[in-house]
Amino acid sequence: MKLPLRIAKALLKLSNGAILPGSAAKHSVIEDLIQENILFRTGKIRKTLGLTNQNKLELYLYNRFSIKELKTYVAALEESETSRASLVDITGDSKIKSVRTFKGFLVNSFNPVPAILNSEKILLEPREGIFHFIYDFENFIPATNVTIVGVENSENFRRLKEQAYLFKDIRPLFISRYPQNQSKDFISWMKSIPNNYLHFGDYDMAGIGIYLNEYKKHFPEKSRFFIPDGLEEILKNSGSRERYNAQKINFSVSAIEEGALLKLINLLHKYKKGLDQEILIK
Repeated sequence: MKLPLRIAKALLKLSNGAILPGSAAKHSVIEDLIQENILFRTGKIRKTLGLTNQNKLELYLYNRFSIKELKTYVAALEESETSRASLVDITGDSKIKSVRTFKGFLVNSFNPVPAILNSEKILLEPREGIFHFIYDFENFIPATNVTIVGVENSENFRRLKEQAYLFKDIRPLFISRYPQNQSKDFISWMKSIPNNYLHFGDYDMAGIGIYLNEYKKHFPEKSRFFIPDGLEEILKNSGSRERYNAQKINFSVSAIEEGALLKLINLLHKYKKGLDQEILIK
């Protein structure tokens, strides 16, 4: 059991001499502290709480919750960047608070990509069997002529060299959609840099929905959906009618102003087929 933040904050106020309404701190810990004569409660109708013994409160918190200092404990739970090491130091338990040990996202490329990381120039060199994980993304700035390409499926992200023919006209840096719990970091990063975004996903209603609902809405002016040359013929010959029939549109077509994307939607309806992006791996 851990001490909830709201109760810890109430106890901190009491430690500083405040008298609180009884309704401000309802919890089994409060009742226990009253039974131990560490807190007192007065009033029949409008009940109030106060602190009886500061030293006993500190001893109670340490013995029951391993809290060395209440003020530091509250600050740690409120701080968004608290480390697990700090939590161990404060309470002896690294798991009293959910901490994101790994923030950031995976990147990959088939050509070297120049960038700046923490004010230093770097070059992201592609290596077979290795992806780069950008942890300090707030200080990672790719060259302005680099196009950020979001890749929906993991096989496409892994086998970039076999898809290099698709991206001859741009200098791409590829970002993996997975793991999806990193998406907030990626969106925050994309908003902070001037680079354009190109979405490389499945050619079906679900893929278009992912693009519009997860990415386009956050940076609409600099994003577009990647549609390779000759897609209509590939869709016609290799598309899946079952995929088309199984998927429902979860976006507003009337709100789309991206001409090429509207043409793609019309092609999907024309042939009543959907297409996995993996077919473009050569």
